[in-house]
Amino acid sequence: MSYLDDRRLMIKIANMYYEAGETQSTIAQKIGVSRSLISKYLSKSKELGIVEIIIHDEEYHTVSSLETKLEKKYGLREVVCLPETEQGNIKAQLGAAASKYLLRMIRNNQVIGVSSGTTLYEVATAMTSSQYFSNVCFVPIVGGMGDERLDIHANHIVAKLAEALKANYHLLHAPVVVDSKETKEIILKQSSIKNTLEMGNQADVALVGIGGSPKHSTMVKSYKDYGIIDDLNEKEIAGDICYNFINDEGNLIENEWNEKTISADINKLKNIPLVIGVAAGEEKVRGIKAALCGELIHVLITDEITAKLLLEN
Repeated sequence: MSYLDDRRLMIKIANMYYEAGETQSTIAQKIGVSRSLISKYLSKSKELGIVEIIIHDEEYHTVSSLETKLEKKYGLREVVCLPETEQGNIKAQLGAAASKYLLRMIRNNQVIGVSSGTTLYEVATAMTSSQYFSNVCFVPIVGGMGDERLDIHANHIVAKLAEALKANYHLLHAPVVVDSKETKEIILKQSSIKNTLEMGNQADVALVGIGGSPKHSTMVKSYKDYGIIDDLNEKEIAGDICYNFINDEGNLIENEWNEKTISADINKLKNIPLVIGVAAGEEKVRGIKAALCGELIHVLITDEITAKLLLEN
């Protein structure tokens, strides 16, 4: 009879490990066998049904299933799905979830690129930590917005995130859209703007919002009186990321708006090791799908309703 046939010993080891909370090394010393054999006993005890591990996930069972399905369907590294609740302000809930995820992923000496908008403002508002990251640097990857609230500009958001984590930050002193392609080319030659955007292109982590169609877009509303959005083909536009309009395949659309946008190069998003997309809402489903199909993000933070819509054919 082999060691692993000793049911009594198997039960004893299981009790010591799962009930008493002793480590495998401690148990090995007490029993007088190797740590690897203790590991084999524990595996065998689960295989024989001596130990049953039950995960009580009643509250999160539905969203856990949605997360797994979305990860598999779109090849995502991770999905964080908020359960449907009666509580209001889904953007604040998304912000809290995204701040927790970002905090889990931050490492010292990283550069973190940040887009802008109301949802990312909520991320910055929710960010809190007893751990500080003095060697981390936050940088905007989009310009500021016209007459919209200043608190949802990338500059404000990166400063707020940096303050919460005692980190460093750079500012991008440029609008999100300028009057002409030629103006954009001149602005991008300015050393401070060029250097900041280059830092964003080479970031270790990027945190981005995903917009819906132009009629639902905060940025379009902000710039609608500037006379630079007349050429938009709304049927072609699935949504936007970093204020660049993309089609259903997640490719950058060739139009006058995109030619005038001041932002990091979204084609270089794929080179950033971790891109976190934060978005929810029926009006954004097409845009989120486009970003997923274009493999522009690695992680999606969304809600249950949006997740179900993303799984529909």
